[in-house]
Amino acid sequence: MKRHVLIYGLIGGILIALLQWTEYQFLVVEHSIEIYGGLVAATFAVLGIWLGLKLTAKRQTIVVREVSVPAGGPFIPDGRKREDLHITRRELEILELIAQGLSNREIAEKLFVSESTVKTHSSRVFDKLGAKRRTQAVQLGKEFGLLP
Repeated sequence: MKRHVLIYGLIGGILIALLQWTEYQFLVVEHSIEIYGGLVAATFAVLGIWLGLKLTAKRQTIVVREVSVPAGGPFIPDGRKREDLHITRRELEILELIAQGLSNREIAEKLFVSESTVKTHSSRVFDKLGAKRRTQAVQLGKEFGLLP
C-alpha cells in the first residue's frame, strides 16, 4: 500500500513538473519578444514620468531686496498715511503708548482721561488699522510708518 502511494505521488510530481515546464516554454520562449517589449515600455514610462516631473517642477525664486534704513535721524511719522487712515492725533498718541507696553489704566492716568475713553480711542484705532489685537495694531502702525 505504501508503495502505491509513493508511486502515485512520484508520478503526480513528474506531471506537475512537466506542466510547469510547458507553461514556462509557452510563456517565456513563445512570447519572449512581448515580455521584453513590455519591460522596455515600462522602463521608458517610469523614466518619462520622472523626467517630466523634474523638468516641470516649480523652482523657488528668492528675491532679495535691500531697503535703506535712515541711520541716526529722528523718526518722523507719516502724516499722509495717518490722514489716509483718518487717525486723529489723540488716537495716534494712544497707539504710541500701547506700543510702549502701557495698559489702558496706565494710559488713562498718563493722559488724564477715563479708562473708557482710552478703550474707545484704541478700538477706533484697531478698526482703522484693521487690527484685532494690541500687538497687531502696533505691528501695523510700524508698517504704515506711524510708529518708530
